[in-house]
Amino acid sequence: MKPILSSSPTRRPARPRPWLSPVLALVLTLGLGRADPAAAQGPVVTDDLGREVRLAAQAGRIVPLYGAFVDILGGMGLSDRVIARTEADAVPAGSPNLPVIGTHMRPNLERVLAVKPDLVLQMDGRGEARESAEQLSALGLAVAVFAVSDFPGLFATIGRIGVLTGSEHAATALTDRLKMRLAAVSARLPAGTGPRPTVFFEARSGSLLAAGQGSMVDAVITAAGGTNAVTVEKKLVRLSDEELLRLAPAVCLTQRGPMNPEASPLAGRPGYASLPCVRNGRAFIVDEARFSRPGPGSVDAVEELAGLLAAGAS
Repeated sequence: MKPILSSSPTRRPARPRPWLSPVLALVLTLGLGRADPAAAQGPVVTDDLGREVRLAAQAGRIVPLYGAFVDILGGMGLSDRVIARTEADAVPAGSPNLPVIGTHMRPNLERVLAVKPDLVLQMDGRGEARESAEQLSALGLAVAVFAVSDFPGLFATIGRIGVLTGSEHAATALTDRLKMRLAAVSARLPAGTGPRPTVFFEARSGSLLAAGQGSMVDAVITAAGGTNAVTVEKKLVRLSDEELLRLAPAVCLTQRGPMNPEASPLAGRPGYASLPCVRNGRAFIVDEARFSRPGPGSVDAVEELAGLLAAGAS
């Protein structure tokens, strides 16, 4: 829609938005913090929502709303550009006093504005994460949203962050290192086309919430030489006890982390004694940050799982 031109200098009031506090409403009404498109002559990428993210210059003040972006920036040698963190994220090395700006899903908008970022990075997923990105964009901040569920998607995301930060060479170097490590794991996998061990990944204990085919966990399992026991094309799948027993996975992983702080091994729960993973001592607790968070740690997860699978095969 073309803008309506008017000879009157009067500014139209901002459209009411119920999620805005009075302070943020004033910011938006006055146009404070809103980027001038004409001035943005710096790096440009298209994020995974299909939006053009255009900066006036390379990003030097970055708010990552998801821990994997902290890891990516650290892997590129750019930890000093991280100016705030979420409640669940570890403090980057050398930055013990970073302000906390809320959670991945629900960042505090006023706190994000207060640190004056020139780039906000968000991981797409549940609706709340996308909504927070839209709210921050409405306040004039540059927000890039990425959706990563496999290694090609991870490498593409690293490349675009490299463009936005003016660090394309560092992004390429990080990607090359990760690819070399994946290739080394692949070279050690058993030759042939025989069946791979089936792996069940439990995201939350007690409710049998499992990782499906559309998840980064599925990519980790495949790269490590296994096959996801859950064949549903969704990131997270809720199973019944009967279905898990029918799947009879050879290896069972239960993650421990913010999503599943009370992780308990399948081996200690009634009703699962007949599972092959329990009978053979192949039920493990693993770190949520490595296995579920799409980032450089996903390669750590591949190496760890490949070692577990190889030990079971020997």
